[in-house]
Amino acid sequence: MKIIFSAAQLAHHPRKFLSSGAPAENPEHPDRATRLLAAARSAGLAAEAPADLGDGVIAAVHTPIYLQFLQNIHTRWSRIEGASEEVLPNVHPISRSDGYPKSAVGQVGYHVYDGSCPISADTWLSARWSAMTAACAAQQVLAGERACYALARPPGHHASQDLAGGFCYLNNSAIAAQQLLGKFARVAIIDIDVHHGNGTQRIFYERSDVLTVSIHADPIRFYPFFWGYANETGAGEGDGFNVNLPLPRGTDDRQYLKTLTTALDIVGAFSPQALVIALGLDAHEGDPFRGMSITTAGFAQIGAELGALKLPTVLVQEGGYLSDALGDNLVSFLSGYQAAR
Repeated sequence: MKIIFSAAQLAHHPRKFLSSGAPAENPEHPDRATRLLAAARSAGLAAEAPADLGDGVIAAVHTPIYLQFLQNIHTRWSRIEGASEEVLPNVHPISRSDGYPKSAVGQVGYHVYDGSCPISADTWLSARWSAMTAACAAQQVLAGERACYALARPPGHHASQDLAGGFCYLNNSAIAAQQLLGKFARVAIIDIDVHHGNGTQRIFYERSDVLTVSIHADPIRFYPFFWGYANETGAGEGDGFNVNLPLPRGTDDRQYLKTLTTALDIVGAFSPQALVIALGLDAHEGDPFRGMSITTAGFAQIGAELGALKLPTVLVQEGGYLSDALGDNLVSFLSGYQAAR
């Protein structure tokens, strides 16, 4: 299995985010990617740089007005006297149907829904190459590889068609799934990040060609708070094709694997022809967000269950933040996954 990774993803280095209203050091640090790259190589994966497939692969998921915003907002922001060094929102619309402002400040509030997505001069570069990483991994699978690991950073599953949030700007997992639809009629996304993939849910919520299944910490007291509940099952043509399996804070390996069995039964009933794994490693007991209590050994079991599906698969890196166990968790997951293939 190959790793797809671009060093351009390291340029984005956000300094701060808002945590409980206070500025804090941003945990979405570029060192996440360097540690994960070293770990994947130690597991025997060979790294390859992504090709530039063009912005069409991104535009297949995201709106033109949003992409224009991401590309230009830092330049526009830097012209505002007294503005912060990094672009951050300070106002949000009550309803996003009320109008689209010309003001840079207004557009930031329109497109960035929380205080965890600062935009710097390098953000678009890194986010774009993160998306290219996912798209190129999907192209590898389309060309016949059974699985490919997209080391995508910044992550993506909280970003929707025209919204950034939760450290995410472009939805890499959705971009990979959309690419796979070029060959496969039915694609499933299984999101195992500790946080609900609300952006992915929103993108596919009214569609039946992509099944989205997310196992995550219950949002009743955990980010993203407003999405990820079990009664969110899709709408219109997509009714029944979105499945949320929220779990209590502190969930351990045994309880998680039981829920994963439920998720895999649902995926099996959908009969997908290809799979995207939104690979969050932040459910680990030592992750800074402390949402669940999955052990390093537990990730091998999770990987084995997913590998046993034996589907053409793109593994897209999502969360997993700096801790001594971060690299070991990836190696554990990959070892279980590859052994089951």
